[in-house]
Amino acid sequence: MIHLKINGTMREVSVDPATPLLWVLRDTLGLLGTKFGCGIAMCGACTVHVNGTPVRACSTPIAQMNGAEITTIEGLARPDGKLHPLQKAWVALDVPQCGYCQSGQIMSAAALLHHNPKPTDADIDDAMVGNICRCATYIRIRKAIHEAAVELAKGEPA
Repeated sequence: MIHLKINGTMREVSVDPATPLLWVLRDTLGLLGTKFGCGIAMCGACTVHVNGTPVRACSTPIAQMNGAEITTIEGLARPDGKLHPLQKAWVALDVPQCGYCQSGQIMSAAALLHHNPKPTDADIDDAMVGNICRCATYIRIRKAIHEAAVELAKGEPA
């Protein structure tokens, strides 16, 4: 039995220890916001936070997650349902086209803003380099990150 705290809720799962975290989230727990992209941790679509650090869920065995605190895109919004400033900026700026990679993009951006509340364009480009968007909405992604940083600086709760 593997014990996890996912989006603030304690969960127990009984799966093969080699099962990737992504499939536990999606298939076992029904959290479908985290996407499968490449399966080799190169595209970023499956990015979640493990103990506050962005991790590629497609290549992380669940056995390494026992006792971990995991945040998925579903857990980024506040418990009262109010969207995180990044999620609000994504909507306001109409960032996604197909939207497939966007949960991973947002989770990587949230980690960036947690560690660097006032990123430059270069900081954003460096932090987001491992997140691939086939629709090439990178300019809107960067703008949304800047907008969210402004909201967070005003005291908007994350």
